[in-house]
Amino acid sequence: MDALSSTRMPIFLKPEISNCTSQCKRSLSRSSHVRASTRCHGELALTHKVLDEIPLPDTFAWNSLIHTHLSNRDPGGALSIYHHMMMRGARPDCRTLPRVLTASRICGDLFLGKQLHGQAIKLGFFDEHYVITALIEIYGRLDGIEAGKWLFDKSPRRNSVAWTMILKLYLLENKPELAINVFYQMVELNARIDSVVLITAAGACGLLKSVEHGRRVHHVARKFQLESDILVSNSLLKMHIDCERMEDAREFFNQMTTKDVISWTEIICGYVKKGEFNEALKLFRKMNMDGIKPDSLSISSVLPACARTVAHKNGKEIHGYSLRNGIDNDLVVQNATMDMYAKSGLVDYALKVFERMKKRDVISWTVMILGFSLHGKGETGVEFFRRMEKDQRVEADQFTYAAVLHCCATACKVEEGKLYFNCIKKPNITHYALMVSLLARACLFDEARSFIEEHHIERHAEVLGALLDGCWMHHRRNIGKQVFEQPFDLEPLDAENYVLLSKWYSDYEKWDLADKLRGTTGSKPKKAYSWIEFQNKVHVFGTGDISHPRSEGIYTELQCLMKKVNAEAQRPGSGFSLHDADEERECSQIGHSEMLALSFGLICTQPGATIRITKNLRMCHGCHDSTKLVSKIVEREIIIKDPNCFHHFKDGFCSCRDFW
Repeated sequence: MDALSSTRMPIFLKPEISNCTSQCKRSLSRSSHVRASTRCHGELALTHKVLDEIPLPDTFAWNSLIHTHLSNRDPGGALSIYHHMMMRGARPDCRTLPRVLTASRICGDLFLGKQLHGQAIKLGFFDEHYVITALIEIYGRLDGIEAGKWLFDKSPRRNSVAWTMILKLYLLENKPELAINVFYQMVELNARIDSVVLITAAGACGLLKSVEHGRRVHHVARKFQLESDILVSNSLLKMHIDCERMEDAREFFNQMTTKDVISWTEIICGYVKKGEFNEALKLFRKMNMDGIKPDSLSISSVLPACARTVAHKNGKEIHGYSLRNGIDNDLVVQNATMDMYAKSGLVDYALKVFERMKKRDVISWTVMILGFSLHGKGETGVEFFRRMEKDQRVEADQFTYAAVLHCCATACKVEEGKLYFNCIKKPNITHYALMVSLLARACLFDEARSFIEEHHIERHAEVLGALLDGCWMHHRRNIGKQVFEQPFDLEPLDAENYVLLSKWYSDYEKWDLADKLRGTTGSKPKKAYSWIEFQNKVHVFGTGDISHPRSEGIYTELQCLMKKVNAEAQRPGSGFSLHDADEERECSQIGHSEMLALSFGLICTQPGATIRITKNLRMCHGCHDSTKLVSKIVEREIIIKDPNCFHHFKDGFCSCRDFW
């Protein structure tokens, strides 16, 4: 007599199912999905009661109940139903086992999966497509891809679902090249190529960033006339973007006969990642004009393009759109909106978004903490970190600790910085550099150098740059000279250190050594540029620039300003700079790019209006001190963003407190 047809469940299945069920319930109770399952608890309990009252419930009813539990993210409940099914003497069919195998996989119970494998063989279901695929998946995920591939090779029947599962398992183990090889085997063996197979293969090409493989997969899609399938075409579009072939991606996008919100989001995101923000914004506008309604992913993808001083108006418009359409409640959109405001110079707007949020994750806190630091509000950032520590639902990660260390450096909070650094389990070079920056900003150079020696990080450009920044802020040329002129071999140093050394020589007016070093490395000095938006047009200024149509008025205004500045106080010295001293060494202070942009802003905007400027290199000491006095003279707030921070000049003071 067949044991499976008896009224009792096989004894070898009971403990494993019981253990798996309890284990799953414990793990799932920590997730939000359990709440959804709990809401259905009453209905499911009633269903159980009805099944108990049916003398011989058919397999369809049991399968439906198992499926309901899986749909409600309750694999333990599904296994419990299967247990109950076996106890009642109902016989599983080819649809039962795949679902129970799925529940076992989610519970992480390979032993139970092997037992179900044995049942499939005894019941004669091993050659069923869905059973084979479910077995391949449970072995591949819980015992490794080789186990799943072995079972696949031994399977009497293979369909496109089983082939696709092998592809996905290779991708899960980060082996995209092997996944592509399996795809080529499918093509050679004339296996059925469907849209899911092509989507998976395209994803593998994207991970490999292989243009050659990508073109071959695209050719197969065209050969099987699946190129026009919207899911396939979106995957091919993403593949070209991931392979960093934006021209090919744009050409394919333009040729697509059907485009949905995913298509538009992918191409917009591609341009944002490449840094072509204006093109991303143009596409976002065209998307709206073509009648495609942006979703939360579209909004969060385009907002980074607005995280610039000159694009804050676009950011406000997109935020307004998300508010009007109810998308602003999405956590990802809220985080992206905060980040956009913080990086476009409107940290107060970012704070308003943060305070209105009903739910916050670690990214929300990190974005806000770093935003305060960028705007010279380090103390506020540290306070926010303390607030976050009180929220037991949020745990700081390495990025959060980097943000709070940045705040400590901005506010020169040495003791707090040491405390938070010691909380990091595995510090990376960014954390070390931030600690060096904190100590150097606090003028603790001996301690900074001891810290560098203790952790053996003296060969990293990021660390040396942090130390030299402190020397630059405190005008400690002697210490900076010791850093670079101590007797050590330059050969093992990172290439970026040669750039730092070249800048040091430039500042120290050793032009011959700086030029010689540049000749050795082949590097060229960066040109300083500043830009300002006026009447929806961005005006760019270089050092000593006379190409602007209003140059005469700009220089006249600037000369008048400098006379007032000199009358207000003695002109400060230029200090020394590690970024653009070489390119501006033959240029008078009045010709620096940020001062030209400032003069243009003053003659073009209404009195009292805030002036917003962006510069690609750090401000020099002379321009920084002059701008402080200008803000007092003209009674305006002047915001200048350089690579290090936002400088909010107002009433003769700067938010950075002269530490940048």
